[in-house]
Amino acid sequence: MRPYAAWLLAQEARSLLNRVDRMQPFVLIEPMVPAAALPDAAQGAIERHLTLGRRTLRALVRQFLGWLHGPGGRRATAAQAQRRFTFVRLQFNAALTQFDLFIDVVTQRSEHGNGVWLAGLDVVSADALRLPGRYFDSPPLVCYLDRGPGAAIRRARTRLPGGGENPVAIIRVPRERMIGSSIASSLVHEVGHQGAALLDLVASLRPVLQALQHGGSGPPRVWRLWERWVSEVVADFWSLAKVGVVATLGLIGVLSLPRVFVFRLNGDDPHPVPWLRVKLSCALGRLLYPHPQWSRIEATWDAYYPLAGLSLPDRELMLELTASLPAMAALLANHRPRALRGASLTEAMAVRERQPAVLARLFRWWHAAPQRMYDSAPALVLAVIGQARADGELAPEDESVLLERLLTHWAMKNALQAGARGMVPAGGGIE
Repeated sequence: MRPYAAWLLAQEARSLLNRVDRMQPFVLIEPMVPAAALPDAAQGAIERHLTLGRRTLRALVRQFLGWLHGPGGRRATAAQAQRRFTFVRLQFNAALTQFDLFIDVVTQRSEHGNGVWLAGLDVVSADALRLPGRYFDSPPLVCYLDRGPGAAIRRARTRLPGGGENPVAIIRVPRERMIGSSIASSLVHEVGHQGAALLDLVASLRPVLQALQHGGSGPPRVWRLWERWVSEVVADFWSLAKVGVVATLGLIGVLSLPRVFVFRLNGDDPHPVPWLRVKLSCALGRLLYPHPQWSRIEATWDAYYPLAGLSLPDRELMLELTASLPAMAALLANHRPRALRGASLTEAMAVRERQPAVLARLFRWWHAAPQRMYDSAPALVLAVIGQARADGELAPEDESVLLERLLTHWAMKNALQAGARGMVPAGGGIE
């Protein structure tokens, strides 16, 4: 190889090595008040993951430099050496992608107000994932804000861009939903995706839905569609089971779109038709929490988006899908996956605590003694507030103030408990 080509590649490789050395742990570069800090487990998992990535990159660059200055490099052509270096640089860029993925989560913790509220949402997420039966080990969950009407999750233990396993679940929360009880709908829906993965719910439901396609219990195309949509349907079920009616009202808030989108059936979309998704939420609510509110909400949704005006084939499909709603709701509620050790989803998620009458009674009780609300489980609190909002007992302005106080309280409480245990955010070293 020509000496200048080897020298130039060595210079570039050493520059990469220098950039790796400047990728410091987040705990050294991101200022935030203690109450806004990431959960200890999440901070430690992220830093350990990135520390391992930096070590891998250093080894990769040093291995390239050793090859370049050794017999292999001297025998190689300039083109061969360039190809090898290009691979090293691609690995470096992949590591930067992972760094950027986590930096959105971390940097917002320094924003006034938002940082503490996000820490409060971390606490809500962890509580919404928890099941009484301890059916799985929960991964850390962290939240960040972004534009757009919808939330999203990058689940823990899934592959990251550039390789490696995601050490934490990262939930993107829409800014436009801060702060109101409808945040519970979006947030807990995404938590539901993580819960469904931990229980392997989609894989356990698919064979049931496939059997219905051949079982004569309705048009096969209906059950084929439910099979396609099952991952989103399970997450909607989780949200409804954890926070009650606010899950449905939150869906209406997100899915109140121009009519053409509300009835659009996209063959590649894992989400149900928006019009039908709200209808299923009402059917599930009617089954889990018998109460007149579900008929009132469904009638309102139908008034917003009547079927009149649809083409005859589209109208027939919507009617067929609507007819399947009670069966689909019952299938979800009574599903007994192996991971739940004989319990149904309804039993495992303790929906009796979320009955509308119970939630209304708790709201009146907490109104007389507010400290009881602050001492209760966050997901239950959001369910109570959502029910009070649906009942007209809580104005939107008062709801926003109350939620701001609650998120701040949960963040502070979590930070103080971590301090009492003698824990500090794990840095993972400066390697």
